[in-house]
Amino acid sequence: MRVGVLLPTFESSAEPARVGAQRAEDAGLDGVFAYDHLWPMGSPQRPALAPFPVLASIATRHQSLVVGTLVARVGLVGTDHLVAAFTTLAEVAPGRVIAALGTGDRLSTAENVAYGIPELDAQSRRTLLGQTAKALTALMPVWFGAGAPATNALARELGATVNMWNASADAVRDEARRGPVSWAGPAPAPSETARLLDQLVDAGATWAVFGANLDLDAFREWRTSY
Repeated sequence: MRVGVLLPTFESSAEPARVGAQRAEDAGLDGVFAYDHLWPMGSPQRPALAPFPVLASIATRHQSLVVGTLVARVGLVGTDHLVAAFTTLAEVAPGRVIAALGTGDRLSTAENVAYGIPELDAQSRRTLLGQTAKALTALMPVWFGAGAPATNALARELGATVNMWNASADAVRDEARRGPVSWAGPAPAPSETARLLDQLVDAGATWAVFGANLDLDAFREWRTSY
């Protein structure tokens, strides 16, 4: 199982993300990921950096790291624009990009409303998800943010990995019977890091992506013994 960390991009500058990427590489992590939100959920007064410029900058500096979104939300920009963003990132980091995609939900609706972005129904968003994935699957790994059964089924139909947010090991194991699964969620307490990683390995997760505050000493200890 590969392990990554989310970058701190809800900031007014990219410096915390650059520091986070350096620490991730020094610790032997496999990849770094960035949110795609117009603001942190529930905090419209706070800043949010666009993911693709940050990831391109980091991919150039840290060539051992995989870079990816978690997740790029379809419908915020046109499908062609989103595909171009990923393919451009892949020019900077060939073979090191994960296109993690999502449809969004009621928790992200306020972002669309604030910027006058059309609110599409679930099926329309799923159609955009499928179109984006079909354009990218031959070029890079594609993940779908786990959601409604129809979204998960579409992932299986297209050969995408289902990414499960803060799911239990049992839920990961169950979904892994249907196809590849990755896990993402908050960083555990240092004393729980090894146990959670072991559980996710046993459940069949291909990746585990933690919050930016992952205890890197605990990760190093686990990786050394793994």
